[in-house]
Amino acid sequence: MVRKKNSLILCGAFLFVAWNALLLLYLWGRPPISYLGDGGGAEPGGNDEWGAGRGKIGQVNLAEEMIRLAEEVEVHLDTQKKLLKQIESHRAVWARQKDVGKRETASNIKEFKKAEAQQQPQKTPEPLRNSMDVRDQTYIQRPVNYVAPSLHPEQAIGKIRNTKVTTPVPSPEFIIPILVIACDRVTVKRNLDRLIQYRPSAELYPIIVSQDCGHAETARVIGSYGEQVTHIKQPELSDIKVRPEHRKFQGYYKISRHYRWALNQVFNVFSHSTVVIVEDDLEVAPDFFEYFRALYPILCSDPTLWCVSAWNDNGRDALIDPSKAELLYRTDFFPGLGWMLLKELWDELEPKWPSAFWDDWMRQPEQRKNRSCVRPEISRTITFGRKGVSLGQFFDQYLRYIRLNTEFVPFTKQDLSFLLKDKYDEIFIQEVYSSTSVKIEDLQHGGNLKGPGPYRVQYSSRDSFKVFARNLGVMDDLKSGVPRTGYRGVVSFLHRGRRVFLAPPEGWTQYDISWS
Repeated sequence: MVRKKNSLILCGAFLFVAWNALLLLYLWGRPPISYLGDGGGAEPGGNDEWGAGRGKIGQVNLAEEMIRLAEEVEVHLDTQKKLLKQIESHRAVWARQKDVGKRETASNIKEFKKAEAQQQPQKTPEPLRNSMDVRDQTYIQRPVNYVAPSLHPEQAIGKIRNTKVTTPVPSPEFIIPILVIACDRVTVKRNLDRLIQYRPSAELYPIIVSQDCGHAETARVIGSYGEQVTHIKQPELSDIKVRPEHRKFQGYYKISRHYRWALNQVFNVFSHSTVVIVEDDLEVAPDFFEYFRALYPILCSDPTLWCVSAWNDNGRDALIDPSKAELLYRTDFFPGLGWMLLKELWDELEPKWPSAFWDDWMRQPEQRKNRSCVRPEISRTITFGRKGVSLGQFFDQYLRYIRLNTEFVPFTKQDLSFLLKDKYDEIFIQEVYSSTSVKIEDLQHGGNLKGPGPYRVQYSSRDSFKVFARNLGVMDDLKSGVPRTGYRGVVSFLHRGRRVFLAPPEGWTQYDISWS
Protein backbone atom coordinates (compact mmCIF):
# COMPACT_ATOMS: atom_id res chain seq x y z
CA MET A 1 0.00 0.00 0.00
CA VAL A 2 2.83 2.41 0.91
CA ARG A 3 4.65 1.65 -2.39
CA LYS A 4 1.44 2.28 -4.30
CA LYS A 5 1.00 5.69 -2.60
CA ASN A 6 4.64 6.60 -3.28
CA SER A 7 4.12 5.71 -6.95
CA LEU A 8 1.09 7.98 -7.08
CA ILE A 9 3.14 10.85 -5.66
CA LEU A 10 5.87 10.28 -8.29
CA CYS A 11 3.23 10.18 -11.04
CA GLY A 12 1.79 13.47 -9.82
CA ALA A 13 5.24 15.09 -9.85
CA PHE A 14 5.90 13.73 -13.35
CA LEU A 15 2.58 15.12 -14.63
CA PHE A 16 3.47 18.52 -13.17
CA VAL A 17 6.86 18.60 -14.99
CA ALA A 18 5.32 17.31 -18.23
CA TRP A 19 2.60 19.97 -18.10
CA ASN A 20 5.19 22.76 -17.80
CA ALA A 21 7.23 21.31 -20.69
CA LEU A 22 4.18 21.14 -22.96
CA LEU A 23 3.20 24.70 -22.02
CA LEU A 24 6.69 25.92 -22.91
CA LEU A 25 6.67 24.12 -26.26
CA TYR A 26 3.20 25.50 -26.95
CA LEU A 27 4.34 29.07 -26.37
CA TRP A 28 7.49 28.65 -28.47
CA GLY A 29 5.60 27.06 -31.38
CA ARG A 30 2.71 29.52 -31.27
CA PRO A 31 1.80 30.81 -34.77
CA PRO A 32 2.60 34.46 -35.60
CA ILE A 33 0.26 37.04 -34.21
CA SER A 34 -2.06 38.47 -36.82
CA TYR A 35 -3.19 42.05 -36.65
CA LEU A 36 -6.63 43.36 -37.44
CA GLY A 37 -6.66 44.67 -41.03
CA ASP A 38 -3.31 43.05 -42.01
CA GLY A 39 -3.32 40.23 -44.53
CA GLY A 40 0.01 38.68 -43.61
CA GLY A 41 1.73 37.50 -40.47
CA ALA A 42 4.74 38.89 -38.66
CA GLU A 43 7.48 36.72 -40.03
CA PRO A 44 10.98 37.99 -39.21
CA GLY A 45 12.50 39.70 -42.17
CA GLY A 46 9.19 40.32 -43.95
CA ASN A 47 7.40 43.52 -44.62
CA ASP A 48 5.36 43.07 -41.45
CA GLU A 49 8.31 42.43 -39.14
CA TRP A 50 7.74 43.12 -35.39
CA GLY A 51 7.71 46.82 -34.72
CA ALA A 52 8.22 47.74 -38.35
CA GLY A 53 5.75 49.94 -40.17
CA ARG A 54 3.09 49.67 -37.46
CA GLY A 55 0.34 52.24 -37.28
CA LYS A 56 -1.70 53.19 -34.24
CA ILE A 57 -4.21 50.37 -34.83
CA GLY A 58 -1.45 47.75 -34.95
CA GLN A 59 0.03 49.05 -31.68
CA VAL A 60 -3.32 48.89 -29.93
CA ASN A 61 -4.02 45.38 -31.17
CA LEU A 62 -0.54 44.24 -30.17
CA ALA A 63 -1.11 45.53 -26.64
CA GLU A 64 -4.47 43.77 -26.45
CA GLU A 65 -2.93 40.53 -27.69
CA MET A 66 -0.12 40.74 -25.13
CA ILE A 67 -2.64 41.32 -22.32
CA ARG A 68 -4.67 38.33 -23.49
CA LEU A 69 -1.53 36.19 -23.60
CA ALA A 70 -0.56 37.30 -20.08
CA GLU A 71 -4.01 36.37 -18.81
CA GLU A 72 -3.69 32.92 -20.40
CA VAL A 73 -0.30 32.38 -18.74
CA GLU A 74 -1.75 33.50 -15.40
CA VAL A 75 -4.58 30.97 -15.73
CA HIS A 76 -2.07 28.22 -16.48
CA LEU A 77 0.04 29.23 -13.48
CA ASP A 78 -3.01 29.14 -11.19
CA THR A 79 -3.81 25.65 -12.47
CA GLN A 80 -0.25 24.55 -11.69
CA LYS A 81 -0.43 26.02 -8.17
CA LYS A 82 -3.64 24.12 -7.47
CA LEU A 83 -2.05 20.91 -8.77
CA LEU A 84 0.96 21.43 -6.50
CA LYS A 85 -1.29 22.04 -3.46
CA GLN A 86 -3.23 18.85 -4.20
CA ILE A 87 -0.01 16.84 -4.43
CA GLU A 88 1.25 18.32 -1.14
CA SER A 89 -2.05 17.71 0.67
CA HIS A 90 -2.24 14.10 -0.53
CA ARG A 91 1.36 13.51 0.48
CA ALA A 92 0.70 14.85 4.00
CA VAL A 93 -2.46 12.74 4.37
CA TRP A 94 -0.67 9.61 3.17
CA ALA A 95 2.22 10.26 5.55
CA ARG A 96 -0.19 10.55 8.50
CA GLN A 97 -2.02 7.41 7.40
CA LYS A 98 1.28 5.59 7.17
CA ASP A 99 2.19 6.57 10.75
CA VAL A 100 -1.27 5.64 12.04
CA GLY A 101 -1.07 2.34 10.17
CA LYS A 102 2.25 1.54 11.79
CA ARG A 103 0.87 2.27 15.24
CA GLU A 104 -2.24 0.21 14.59
CA THR A 105 -0.19 -2.68 13.22
CA ALA A 106 2.08 -2.68 16.27
CA SER A 107 -0.94 -2.48 18.56
CA ASN A 108 -2.70 -5.34 16.74
CA ILE A 109 0.38 -7.56 16.93
CA LYS A 110 0.67 -6.90 20.66
CA GLU A 111 -3.00 -7.66 21.25
CA PHE A 112 -2.80 -10.83 19.14
CA LYS A 113 0.14 -12.15 21.11
CA LYS A 114 -1.60 -11.35 24.37
CA ALA A 115 -4.78 -13.16 23.31
CA GLU A 116 -2.78 -16.12 22.01
CA ALA A 117 -0.99 -16.46 25.34
CA GLN A 118 -4.16 -16.31 27.37
CA GLN A 119 -6.15 -18.72 25.16
CA GLN A 120 -9.32 -17.78 27.00
CA PRO A 121 -12.67 -16.70 25.57
CA GLN A 122 -13.42 -13.06 26.18
CA LYS A 123 -16.57 -11.89 27.87
CA THR A 124 -19.25 -10.27 25.79
CA PRO A 125 -18.74 -6.50 26.07
CA GLU A 126 -21.37 -4.37 27.67
CA PRO A 127 -23.61 -2.62 25.12
CA LEU A 128 -22.41 0.88 24.34
CA ARG A 129 -24.16 4.04 23.37
CA ASN A 130 -22.44 6.35 20.93
CA SER A 131 -22.84 10.09 21.14
CA MET A 132 -21.41 12.65 18.78
CA ASP A 133 -19.74 15.82 20.02
CA VAL A 134 -20.56 18.33 17.29
CA ARG A 135 -17.64 20.63 18.01
CA ASP A 136 -15.10 17.85 18.42
CA GLN A 137 -16.49 15.57 15.66
CA THR A 138 -15.36 12.54 17.67
CA TYR A 139 -17.44 9.68 19.03
CA ILE A 140 -17.76 9.21 22.77
CA GLN A 141 -18.66 5.75 24.05
CA ARG A 142 -20.28 5.20 27.44
CA PRO A 143 -22.03 2.17 28.93
CA VAL A 144 -25.82 2.42 28.66
CA ASN A 145 -26.30 1.70 32.35
CA TYR A 146 -23.42 3.86 33.61
CA VAL A 147 -24.08 5.32 37.07
CA ALA A 148 -21.86 7.96 38.64
CA PRO A 149 -20.02 6.55 41.68
CA SER A 150 -20.80 8.27 44.96
CA LEU A 151 -17.14 8.99 45.60
CA HIS A 152 -15.01 12.09 45.96
CA PRO A 153 -12.90 12.77 42.84
CA GLU A 154 -9.81 11.65 44.77
CA GLN A 155 -11.44 8.28 45.49
CA ALA A 156 -13.08 8.06 42.08
CA ILE A 157 -9.75 8.45 40.30
CA GLY A 158 -8.22 5.66 42.38
CA LYS A 159 -11.07 3.39 41.37
CA ILE A 160 -10.92 4.43 37.72
CA ARG A 161 -7.24 3.55 37.48
CA ASN A 162 -8.17 -0.11 38.12
CA THR A 163 -11.09 -0.28 35.68
CA LYS A 164 -11.46 -0.42 31.93
CA VAL A 165 -11.63 2.96 30.21
CA THR A 166 -14.96 3.62 28.52
CA THR A 167 -14.96 7.36 28.03
CA PRO A 168 -13.92 9.60 25.30
CA VAL A 169 -10.50 9.39 23.85
CA PRO A 170 -10.36 12.04 21.13
CA SER A 171 -9.14 11.34 17.62
CA PRO A 172 -5.33 11.44 17.60
CA GLU A 173 -5.42 13.81 14.63
CA PHE A 174 -6.96 16.95 16.18
CA ILE A 175 -4.55 19.84 16.64
CA ILE A 176 -3.95 21.75 19.88
CA PRO A 177 -1.74 24.79 19.19
CA ILE A 178 0.32 26.35 21.98
CA LEU A 179 0.33 30.15 22.00
CA VAL A 180 3.33 31.65 23.82
CA ILE A 181 2.81 35.29 24.81
CA ALA A 182 6.23 36.98 24.73
CA CYS A 183 7.62 40.48 25.05
CA ASP A 184 11.13 41.43 26.17
CA ARG A 185 12.33 38.48 28.26
CA VAL A 186 15.16 36.50 26.67
CA THR A 187 14.39 33.82 29.26
CA VAL A 188 11.61 32.76 26.89
CA LYS A 189 14.29 30.22 25.89
CA ARG A 190 13.60 28.26 29.09
CA ASN A 191 9.91 28.15 28.23
CA LEU A 192 10.47 27.05 24.62
CA ASP A 193 13.12 24.47 25.52
CA ARG A 194 10.69 22.66 27.83
CA LEU A 195 7.77 22.88 25.40
CA ILE A 196 9.86 21.38 22.60
CA GLN A 197 11.41 18.79 24.90
CA TYR A 198 8.06 17.42 26.08
CA ARG A 199 6.08 17.96 22.86
CA PRO A 200 5.13 14.52 21.47
CA SER A 201 4.32 15.83 17.97
CA ALA A 202 5.17 19.05 16.16
CA GLU A 203 2.19 18.54 13.83
CA LEU A 204 -0.39 18.04 16.58
CA TYR A 205 1.05 20.76 18.87
CA PRO A 206 2.31 23.67 16.74
CA ILE A 207 3.97 26.36 18.85
CA ILE A 208 3.08 29.94 17.94
CA VAL A 209 5.17 32.61 19.68
CA SER A 210 3.48 36.02 19.59
CA GLN A 211 5.88 38.81 20.51
CA ASP A 212 4.97 42.31 21.62
CA CYS A 213 7.41 45.14 22.55
CA GLY A 214 9.71 44.77 19.49
CA HIS A 215 12.64 43.69 21.69
CA ALA A 216 15.43 42.72 19.26
CA GLU A 217 17.35 40.32 21.53
CA THR A 218 14.21 38.41 22.45
CA ALA A 219 13.29 38.22 18.77
CA ARG A 220 16.72 36.70 18.02
CA VAL A 221 16.21 34.06 20.72
CA ILE A 222 12.82 33.13 19.29
CA GLY A 223 14.17 33.15 15.74
CA SER A 224 16.95 30.73 16.71
CA TYR A 225 14.37 27.93 16.92
CA GLY A 226 13.74 28.12 13.20
CA GLU A 227 10.88 25.98 11.94
CA GLN A 228 10.27 24.46 15.37
CA VAL A 229 8.08 27.47 16.21
CA THR A 230 6.06 30.06 14.31
CA HIS A 231 7.11 33.59 15.27
CA ILE A 232 4.52 36.34 14.84
CA LYS A 233 4.93 39.96 15.90
CA GLN A 234 2.36 42.40 17.23
CA PRO A 235 2.39 45.25 14.66
CA GLU A 236 1.03 47.98 16.97
CA LEU A 237 3.68 49.00 19.53
CA SER A 238 2.63 52.58 20.31
CA ASP A 239 1.54 53.77 23.76
CA ILE A 240 -2.16 53.65 24.53
CA LYS A 241 -4.04 56.77 25.61
CA VAL A 242 -5.22 56.24 29.19
CA ARG A 243 -6.57 58.32 32.02
CA PRO A 244 -3.83 60.23 33.91
CA GLU A 245 -4.27 58.06 37.01
CA HIS A 246 -3.75 54.91 34.86
CA ARG A 247 -0.43 55.96 33.30
CA LYS A 248 1.40 53.61 35.65
CA PHE A 249 -0.76 50.77 34.28
CA GLN A 250 0.29 51.30 30.65
CA GLY A 251 1.79 47.80 30.64
CA TYR A 252 -1.54 46.19 31.49
CA TYR A 253 -3.20 48.00 28.58
CA LYS A 254 -0.55 46.77 26.16
CA ILE A 255 -0.85 43.20 27.43
CA SER A 256 -4.60 43.22 26.88
CA ARG A 257 -4.15 44.63 23.37
CA HIS A 258 -1.55 41.95 22.63
CA TYR A 259 -3.77 39.10 23.85
CA ARG A 260 -6.61 40.26 21.63
CA TRP A 261 -4.40 40.49 18.55
CA ALA A 262 -2.65 37.16 19.20
CA LEU A 263 -5.88 35.22 19.81
CA ASN A 264 -7.41 36.67 16.66
CA GLN A 265 -4.36 35.42 14.77
CA VAL A 266 -4.72 31.91 16.18
CA PHE A 267 -8.46 31.59 15.55
CA ASN A 268 -9.09 33.79 12.52
CA VAL A 269 -5.81 33.66 10.58
CA PHE A 270 -4.45 30.20 11.46
CA SER A 271 -8.05 28.89 11.75
CA HIS A 272 -7.57 26.72 14.84
CA SER A 273 -10.56 25.60 16.92
CA THR A 274 -8.81 25.67 20.31
CA VAL A 275 -5.59 26.96 21.87
CA VAL A 276 -3.51 26.63 25.04
CA ILE A 277 -2.06 29.96 26.17
CA VAL A 278 1.19 30.16 28.14
CA GLU A 279 3.19 33.23 29.07
CA ASP A 280 6.90 33.41 28.30
CA ASP A 281 7.86 32.99 31.97
CA LEU A 282 6.17 29.61 32.48
CA GLU A 283 7.84 26.21 32.62
CA VAL A 284 5.68 23.19 31.81
CA ALA A 285 5.48 19.68 33.30
CA PRO A 286 6.34 16.46 31.42
CA ASP A 287 2.64 15.57 31.05
CA PHE A 288 1.55 19.09 30.07
CA PHE A 289 0.45 18.03 26.56
CA GLU A 290 -1.15 14.80 27.80
CA TYR A 291 -3.17 16.80 30.34
CA PHE A 292 -4.73 19.13 27.79
CA ARG A 293 -5.33 16.45 25.15
CA ALA A 294 -7.27 14.34 27.65
CA LEU A 295 -9.37 17.26 28.90
CA TYR A 296 -10.21 18.73 25.51
CA PRO A 297 -13.28 16.47 24.95
CA ILE A 298 -14.49 17.22 28.49
CA LEU A 299 -14.27 20.96 27.77
CA CYS A 300 -16.11 20.47 24.48
CA SER A 301 -18.91 18.37 25.93
CA ASP A 302 -19.76 20.33 29.11
CA PRO A 303 -21.19 23.84 28.56
CA THR A 304 -20.73 24.60 32.27
CA LEU A 305 -16.95 24.57 31.69
CA TRP A 306 -15.21 27.42 29.92
CA CYS A 307 -11.52 26.63 30.41
CA VAL A 308 -8.95 24.06 31.44
CA SER A 309 -6.04 25.40 33.48
CA ALA A 310 -2.68 23.84 34.34
CA TRP A 311 -2.38 25.98 37.48
CA ASN A 312 -3.23 25.53 41.17
CA ASP A 313 -3.11 28.85 43.05
CA ASN A 314 -2.67 26.95 46.33
CA GLY A 315 -0.17 24.52 44.82
CA ARG A 316 2.61 24.91 47.38
CA ASP A 317 4.25 21.77 48.79
CA ALA A 318 2.58 21.99 52.19
CA LEU A 319 -0.91 22.39 50.69
CA ILE A 320 -1.00 19.55 48.13
CA ASP A 321 -0.92 15.78 48.22
CA PRO A 322 2.25 14.76 46.32
CA SER A 323 0.92 11.20 45.95
CA LYS A 324 -2.16 12.38 43.98
CA ALA A 325 -0.68 13.71 40.76
CA GLU A 326 -3.76 12.43 38.91
CA LEU A 327 -6.26 14.35 41.06
CA LEU A 328 -8.31 16.99 39.21
CA TYR A 329 -10.92 19.52 40.38
CA ARG A 330 -13.50 21.91 39.06
CA THR A 331 -13.01 25.51 40.18
CA ASP A 332 -15.11 28.67 39.85
CA PHE A 333 -11.97 30.82 40.01
CA PHE A 334 -10.33 31.55 36.65
CA PRO A 335 -6.69 30.45 37.23
CA GLY A 336 -4.94 31.35 33.96
CA LEU A 337 -1.19 30.59 33.81
CA GLY A 338 -1.41 27.92 31.13
CA TRP A 339 -5.02 27.53 30.04
CA MET A 340 -7.13 26.20 27.19
CA LEU A 341 -10.15 27.83 25.58
CA LEU A 342 -12.29 27.06 22.53
CA LYS A 343 -12.95 29.30 19.55
CA GLU A 344 -16.63 29.50 20.54
CA LEU A 345 -15.61 31.19 23.79
CA TRP A 346 -13.31 33.62 21.99
CA ASP A 347 -16.14 34.54 19.60
CA GLU A 348 -18.17 35.41 22.71
CA LEU A 349 -15.45 37.38 24.51
CA GLU A 350 -13.63 39.18 21.68
CA PRO A 351 -16.29 41.82 20.89
CA LYS A 352 -16.21 43.04 24.50
CA TRP A 353 -12.55 42.35 25.29
CA PRO A 354 -11.29 44.84 27.92
CA SER A 355 -8.65 47.48 27.33
CA ALA A 356 -6.72 46.38 30.46
CA PHE A 357 -6.65 43.88 33.36
CA TRP A 358 -8.08 41.11 31.18
CA ASP A 359 -7.61 38.32 33.76
CA ASP A 360 -9.63 40.03 36.49
CA TRP A 361 -12.21 40.94 33.84
CA MET A 362 -12.53 37.22 33.10
CA ARG A 363 -13.39 36.65 36.76
CA GLN A 364 -16.39 38.97 36.72
CA PRO A 365 -19.85 37.36 36.78
CA GLU A 366 -20.79 38.97 33.45
CA GLN A 367 -18.06 36.98 31.70
CA ARG A 368 -17.91 33.83 33.82
CA LYS A 369 -21.69 33.24 33.72
CA ASN A 370 -21.47 30.57 36.45
CA ARG A 371 -19.04 28.54 34.36
CA SER A 372 -16.06 26.72 35.83
CA CYS A 373 -12.56 25.57 34.88
CA VAL A 374 -10.68 22.34 35.49
CA ARG A 375 -7.50 22.57 37.53
CA PRO A 376 -5.02 19.98 38.91
CA GLU A 377 -3.97 19.11 42.45
CA ILE A 378 -0.34 19.57 41.38
CA SER A 379 0.39 22.36 38.90
CA ARG A 380 1.46 21.55 35.36
CA THR A 381 3.11 24.96 35.07
CA ILE A 382 5.28 27.12 37.31
CA THR A 383 6.34 30.72 36.81
CA PHE A 384 9.99 31.78 36.98
CA GLY A 385 9.36 35.41 35.97
CA ARG A 386 9.60 37.79 38.87
CA LYS A 387 10.16 40.63 36.40
CA GLY A 388 6.93 41.92 34.85
CA VAL A 389 4.26 44.58 34.88
CA SER A 390 3.01 43.36 38.27
CA LEU A 391 6.48 44.03 39.74
CA GLY A 392 6.62 40.64 41.45
CA GLN A 393 3.20 40.84 43.12
CA PHE A 394 2.58 37.56 44.99
CA PHE A 395 5.79 36.08 43.52
CA ASP A 396 7.96 36.14 46.64
CA GLN A 397 5.11 35.23 48.97
CA TYR A 398 3.33 32.53 46.95
CA LEU A 399 4.28 31.89 43.33
CA ARG A 400 7.92 30.93 43.80
CA TYR A 401 6.84 28.06 46.08
CA ILE A 402 4.37 26.44 43.69
CA ARG A 403 5.34 22.82 43.00
CA LEU A 404 5.65 21.57 39.42
CA ASN A 405 4.47 18.04 38.71
CA THR A 406 7.23 15.63 37.68
CA GLU A 407 5.24 12.38 37.41
CA PHE A 408 3.79 11.59 33.99
CA VAL A 409 0.09 10.78 34.35
CA PRO A 410 -1.53 9.00 31.35
CA PHE A 411 -4.70 11.10 31.48
CA THR A 412 -5.83 10.04 27.99
CA LYS A 413 -6.15 6.47 29.28
CA GLN A 414 -8.33 7.48 32.24
CA ASP A 415 -12.06 8.05 32.54
CA LEU A 416 -12.43 11.74 33.33
CA SER A 417 -16.21 11.90 33.03
CA PHE A 418 -16.46 12.49 36.80
CA LEU A 419 -15.57 16.13 36.00
CA LEU A 420 -18.90 16.65 34.21
CA LYS A 421 -20.98 18.94 36.41
CA ASP A 422 -23.87 16.66 37.39
CA LYS A 423 -21.58 13.84 38.45
CA TYR A 424 -18.99 16.06 40.07
CA ASP A 425 -21.41 18.13 42.17
CA GLU A 426 -23.09 15.09 43.68
CA ILE A 427 -19.76 13.55 44.68
CA PHE A 428 -18.15 16.80 45.84
CA ILE A 429 -21.01 18.12 47.98
CA GLN A 430 -21.45 14.76 49.68
CA GLU A 431 -17.74 14.54 50.46
CA VAL A 432 -17.47 18.10 51.79
CA TYR A 433 -20.53 18.18 54.02
CA SER A 434 -20.21 14.64 55.33
CA SER A 435 -16.70 15.46 56.60
CA THR A 436 -16.06 16.21 60.26
CA SER A 437 -16.60 19.86 61.18
CA VAL A 438 -13.78 21.22 63.36
CA LYS A 439 -12.53 24.55 64.66
CA ILE A 440 -9.41 26.09 63.27
CA GLU A 441 -7.71 25.69 66.66
CA ASP A 442 -8.18 21.91 66.38
CA LEU A 443 -6.34 21.89 63.08
CA GLN A 444 -3.54 24.08 64.32
CA HIS A 445 -2.88 21.99 67.42
CA GLY A 446 -4.02 18.66 66.01
CA GLY A 447 -4.07 16.84 69.34
CA ASN A 448 -7.75 15.88 69.27
CA LEU A 449 -7.90 14.92 65.60
CA LYS A 450 -7.73 11.29 64.55
CA GLY A 451 -7.00 10.14 61.04
CA PRO A 452 -6.11 11.99 57.83
CA GLY A 453 -9.52 13.64 57.41
CA PRO A 454 -11.13 15.11 55.54
CA TYR A 455 -12.08 17.87 57.96
CA ARG A 456 -14.22 20.93 57.39
CA VAL A 457 -13.71 24.47 58.70
CA GLN A 458 -16.78 26.62 58.16
CA TYR A 459 -16.70 30.34 57.38
CA SER A 460 -19.74 32.59 57.23
CA SER A 461 -18.43 36.01 56.19
CA ARG A 462 -15.76 37.67 54.13
CA ASP A 463 -13.72 38.51 57.20
CA SER A 464 -13.92 35.01 58.68
CA PHE A 465 -12.81 33.50 55.37
CA LYS A 466 -9.79 35.80 55.18
CA VAL A 467 -8.77 35.13 58.79
CA PHE A 468 -9.06 31.35 58.40
CA ALA A 469 -7.28 31.36 55.04
CA ARG A 470 -4.33 33.33 56.40
CA ASN A 471 -3.99 31.07 59.41
CA LEU A 472 -4.15 27.92 57.32
CA GLY A 473 -1.68 29.21 54.74
CA VAL A 474 -3.90 29.46 51.66
CA MET A 475 -4.40 32.56 49.51
CA ASP A 476 -7.00 34.83 51.08
CA ASP A 477 -7.93 37.18 48.23
CA LEU A 478 -11.29 37.03 46.47
CA LYS A 479 -12.27 38.18 42.99
CA SER A 480 -15.97 39.00 42.54
CA GLY A 481 -16.52 37.05 45.74
CA VAL A 482 -14.79 33.87 44.48
CA PRO A 483 -11.81 32.53 46.48
CA ARG A 484 -8.81 31.18 44.63
CA THR A 485 -9.30 27.48 43.71
CA GLY A 486 -12.83 27.68 45.18
CA TYR A 487 -15.72 25.59 43.89
CA ARG A 488 -19.19 26.33 45.27
CA GLY A 489 -17.34 28.45 47.82
CA VAL A 490 -15.19 25.51 49.01
CA VAL A 491 -11.39 25.61 49.03
CA SER A 492 -9.76 22.16 49.21
CA PHE A 493 -6.15 21.73 50.40
CA LEU A 494 -3.87 19.80 52.76
CA HIS A 495 -2.92 21.10 56.20
CA ARG A 496 -0.24 19.15 58.06
CA GLY A 497 -1.02 16.11 55.96
CA ARG A 498 -4.80 16.23 56.50
CA ARG A 499 -7.38 17.02 53.82
CA VAL A 500 -9.25 20.21 54.76
CA PHE A 501 -12.27 21.92 53.23
CA LEU A 502 -12.60 25.63 54.00
CA ALA A 503 -16.31 25.83 53.24
CA PRO A 504 -19.42 28.02 53.56
CA PRO A 505 -22.49 26.67 55.38
CA GLU A 506 -24.34 23.79 53.74
CA GLY A 507 -26.93 24.95 51.24
CA TRP A 508 -24.62 27.45 49.55
CA THR A 509 -26.29 29.01 46.49
CA GLN A 510 -24.15 31.83 45.05
CA TYR A 511 -21.16 34.11 45.54
CA ASP A 512 -21.46 37.55 47.08
CA ILE A 513 -19.61 39.95 44.76
CA SER A 514 -19.34 42.51 47.57
CA TRP A 515 -16.73 40.22 49.17
CA SER A 516 -14.07 41.36 46.71
